[in-house]
Parts: sequence; C-alpha cells; structure tokens
Amino acid sequence: MSQFPLISVMTFLPLLGVVLLFFVPKQSHSVHRMLALLVSLVTFVVSIPLVTGFQSNADFQFVEKMPWIAAGPFQMNYHVAIDGISLWLVLLTTFIMPIAILSTWTAVEEKVKEYMICLLLLEVGMLGAFVSLDLFLFYIFWEVMLIPMYFIIGIWGGKNKIYAAVKFFIYTMVGSMLMLVALVTLYFKAGAGDFNVLRFYEVTLDPATQVWMFLAFALAFAIKVPMFPLHTWLPDAHTEAPTAGSVILAAVLLKMGTYGFVRFAMPLFPDATDKFTPLIATLSVIGIIYAALVAMVQEDVKKLVAYSSVAHLGYVMLGVFALNLQGLSGGMLQMLNHGVSTGALFLIVGFIYERRHTRLITDFGGLAKQMPVFATIFMIVTLSSIGLPGTNGFVGEFLVLLGAFESELRWYAVIGTSGVILAAVYMLWMFQRVMFGELTNPKNQTLCDLNAREVGIMLPLLVLIFVMGVYPTPFIEKMSPSLEKLIVHVKTKQQGAVAQVETVPAAPQVMPAAAVVPAEHK
Repeated sequence: MSQFPLISVMTFLPLLGVVLLFFVPKQSHSVHRMLALLVSLVTFVVSIPLVTGFQSNADFQFVEKMPWIAAGPFQMNYHVAIDGISLWLVLLTTFIMPIAILSTWTAVEEKVKEYMICLLLLEVGMLGAFVSLDLFLFYIFWEVMLIPMYFIIGIWGGKNKIYAAVKFFIYTMVGSMLMLVALVTLYFKAGAGDFNVLRFYEVTLDPATQVWMFLAFALAFAIKVPMFPLHTWLPDAHTEAPTAGSVILAAVLLKMGTYGFVRFAMPLFPDATDKFTPLIATLSVIGIIYAALVAMVQEDVKKLVAYSSVAHLGYVMLGVFALNLQGLSGGMLQMLNHGVSTGALFLIVGFIYERRHTRLITDFGGLAKQMPVFATIFMIVTLSSIGLPGTNGFVGEFLVLLGAFESELRWYAVIGTSGVILAAVYMLWMFQRVMFGELTNPKNQTLCDLNAREVGIMLPLLVLIFVMGVYPTPFIEKMSPSLEKLIVHVKTKQQGAVAQVETVPAAPQVMPAAAVVPAEHK
C-alpha cells in the first residue's frame, strides 16, 4: 500500500461534501452551490498528483489494498489503483465535475441542496468505478452511479422526466443483474480466493463458458456505451436531464461502458473477444451511420447532440476492438475527446435554453449577430466535434480509423469513414440554422451574450480542445504501456488456446510432430 492513500482521499472527498451539505439550512441555496463547487475543486486539485507522480509504465500505481468483507466463501478486498487506462478517465471526471456544478448556478432553483448531494454522490461512484481492481467493489460503485443519476433525471428533468428516468433505470439494471451473475460465476470458476481482477486475468476458461460470460458483461457495458441497438434510452435521458446531468452523462458516465470492455470483458474473455469482434465492429459501424442519419432530422438541438454521442462512441468501440496500439490509443483518446467536446455542446445548449426556454432549431436564427461571443465558442466546439484537424476530435478519430484499417477490420474502417462526412453535415447544418440568417423572432433580438461566469465555464474546455488537438503526445505516452500490455495479454491467451487445441489430436492416431506446430513457429 502506498504511504498516503491518495486515491481513497480523492474518491471519498465528495462524500465529505455530502455530509457537510446535510448541516446547511435548506434555504441557503448559494451556500449549497459554493460548498459543492469548493469540494469538487479540491477533489480536482487532489487528483493532479496522480498525473504528476505517474510513471509511464504498464504497472498499477498508487495501489491501496486491505481486507473488506469476509462472508463464508466470499472474500472481498478494498483494492484500488490506477494505470494508463484509468488515469485520464479519472482526471476527466474530477475536471468536468466543477464545470458541471458551476453550470447549475441559475439553471436549478428548486431543491438545490438535494441536487448538489446527488452530483457529489455521482462523482464518488464514477471515481470508484474507474479505480477499483476488486470486481465486486467495481460492481458496488457501478450501482452507486445509477441512483443519483436516476434522481437527477427524474426530479430536475423536463416534462417527460419520469419516463426518461425509468427507462434509464430499467436498461441499466437489466445489464447490471446479468453482470452480477457472471462475476459470481467467474469467482467460483477461478477457485477459492477473492474478487481481484488481476487474479481473474490468469484464469483460463473453456471457450463455451467464455462466450456466455462475455455476453453477460458485454450487455451491461454495451447498454452503458450505448451501442446500437441498445441506445434508445440515451436520447430520452439526455433530452430530459438538466444541463449538469447531460454534461456528466456524456462526459463520464457513457465511458463506463467503453472502459468496462477494455478493463474487464476483453482481458477476462479473450477467446470470446476474438469470436465477437466482427459483431461488435458491425454494430459500431451501424451505430455511426444510423445515429448520424437520425441526427440530421432532429428538430431539438439537444437530441441532435445526444445522437452524435452514439456515433462518436461507435468510433471508440471500433478502435478498441481493432486490438492494436493505434486503434486502442485512438479509442481511449476519443473517450476523452468526446467528454470534452460533447460536454461543451450540452453546456452551450443549456446556455441558450436558459435564455429562450426552447431547444427547437426553428425557434432560432441569426444569433451570431446578437451573441458574437457565444457564436465563436459554439463554432469552435462544433468544429471539434466533427474532427477538424488541430482540434482534439481529429486525433482520436484518425487513430481509430488507422488502427481499424491496419487490423482485420479494414472494411469496417472504410465504411465508418463515411460517418466523418455525415457528422460534418448534421453539425454544420445545425450551426448554420441556429447562428445565421435573419433575426425574425422578436425574442431572439433581445438575447444577451454570455456573461463572465459562462465564459469562465467554457474556457478550460476550449483550452483542452486545442491542447489535445495540437499536442496529444503526453496523453498517449502515459496510456501506451498499459495498452500494449493489454494487447499482449489478450492475444497471447488467444494464441495459447489455439495452440492447445491444435496440439491435441481429435482422435487417437499417430501424427507427425510438424503437423501440430503453428505455422508462425516453423
């Protein structure tokens, strides 16, 4: 265990904020906001040493491990750490939370105390899921995330908030229950011990067992991504959620699905990963194109951005299952890029909704003349979302398509490239209709531009858009060793299984020794 429990302090610091909020009078809304913002900022500051002290290797660092639960045959440990795969996702979480809280300053006026409590509890769940190396502990944090997001949508959402919240809850719970059954089964298959995921990595399961367990894990993660055709909960959840809820949902919560594939499903079940790669790639490409086409016909700006998330995360899944360094690096970068760009888009939609109380594209037009600062920021974020070179979106998509093209998914990459063109179509068309044209609606002629608080909210995101687009090397360098280790692990176990099958004769007969040696070893 490291000398100072940095990860634990960072993970549970928002819980201290929850406790403090209980002692603040319910009517003191400004105190609730300031306290939650302060706690989230301190959490971000505490997380910075994880980057500055991180060594660019494949080892798990800042490790903390101690006994937690011993009940009969089950042994659970409190086991947390980070590596290059989880490092930047943890930083994304702590970075985006103060921005999300700051966006609520004028957007939420009722039950502010409860709202801030839900946001801080959500941060605890997200951070805990990213740092857990005990599979049961991961599952606990995975479920913890569900509860506050359900209330955020169901209490502070739009007019169809109950429908969206229940749909979100049902979809997520179905996947979670199957994953719970699979992880308990995996525990017994691995023999006596604990739920240490590193121990499970070394367990060799027969191909049939891997298939069923991979399906259970993959369904839970695919719903969270969300992948086509399990994506239908997302547009409703995004559309009805308040601005901060949409920002966190897009920036962090959806990454739980893609992270789950990289951390758990692929290394735990390598043979099943190989078997289902064509299916995953097919669904990813369908999701890219389908979501882009549906986004084109949306009348609601927020729903359009929601469908763009389905397309962007299709690229992530395509890169991840290419299972080479370019594809995985691009997939991980695209997780971060999507969190920054799409989170910024939802903030922009929130700003304009507070002024006009509508999100219909037809209700706008000519806002660039009335709100030049808003138009400039909106343009930068839009170009980032469609992957303009020099912005963060370009690097991730390029590496994803390059990695897929260099793998067995070449034709999927070729087809998926059309999504880049379609994204430019629906995003630029939406921007043109909202920002340019005549100020025909009298309500649009009196709109005020972004204030200092709103510009301050967007400024860190704009800086990241250009930093990650111009100089992504620091991000890639810290994640590459862990990704290389993952690739070697998955491919070695796949090859080992193949070699074992090939060296066992199907029937008792004499076979030349050379006949059972794989071609690459001759």
